[in-house]
Amino acid sequence: MSFQYRPRRSVLYVPAHEPRHIEKSRKLHADSIVFDLQESVPPRLKPQGRAQLLKDLENPDFGYSEKIIRINSLDSEWGMDDLRAAISLDVDAVLFPNIESGGQLKAAIATLDELGGAHLPVMANIEGPKGVLRAEEISGASDRLTALVMGTTDLANALRINLTTDRMGLLTSLSLCILGARAHNKCIIDGPHFDLKNIEACEFSCRQARDLGFDGKAVIHPVQLAYTNDAFTPKGEDVKRAKKIIEAIAQAHEIGRSTAVIDDRLIEPSLEQWARRVIALYNQVHEIGQTELIGPEK
Repeated sequence: MSFQYRPRRSVLYVPAHEPRHIEKSRKLHADSIVFDLQESVPPRLKPQGRAQLLKDLENPDFGYSEKIIRINSLDSEWGMDDLRAAISLDVDAVLFPNIESGGQLKAAIATLDELGGAHLPVMANIEGPKGVLRAEEISGASDRLTALVMGTTDLANALRINLTTDRMGLLTSLSLCILGARAHNKCIIDGPHFDLKNIEACEFSCRQARDLGFDGKAVIHPVQLAYTNDAFTPKGEDVKRAKKIIEAIAQAHEIGRSTAVIDDRLIEPSLEQWARRVIALYNQVHEIGQTELIGPEK
């Protein structure tokens, strides 16, 4: 059983029209960087942002970080030019905004392919009620889809709820999207936390996202990266438990049993999958040299 997937614990949004931010992101510990041509770029600066991004990405070196371009909607006046720019660059994926159905995603991918982008994986923003209700359909629409990315602020506005610290009003929508993504074995990323100065609230939001089942969380400021990476990184005690589970299941199989017992807890075979995933993620994080950003081993 193999778990060779790319960690996406932290997905940093960087405005495409800000060369200083783009340059700074080259040295940040973000698993993924979204060069944003959409929400973070004012309408009057859209063409400038696209031109700036083309210039800045002439140097494609951003360390180990996955490079993603979020374009404007294809039915906007900027979307098609954004897509042409994305295809010409050395990037890892295109993020389509506000996807609301599987058909819409398929049409967007068809347009991407017609322009010469058949080599590019895609991601989909889920930002509204229709997208939430069709998350499973969207997740299963294409093998090219690598991740769903939540747009929680737009979703909260559409639902007419207040964004509280516990995000009570969003929990049903978040869980539905997680279920849809997992039904097709897709990665799913939580939306960002916007209170930059409240460290406790940021940490809570990251750990809540992890415990809900997200693979990672969007980040809007570098100060949030350490907390976000830490929340989604297995600790030494997790790895020790994972190894014990794998060993116990193997020993159980040798004597004709399918289950094992560790510290008076029944261990079912399905937990081996969790254990191998934990070990794979832990090893990958250490391979990219982030040991200083995670909590101490126990």
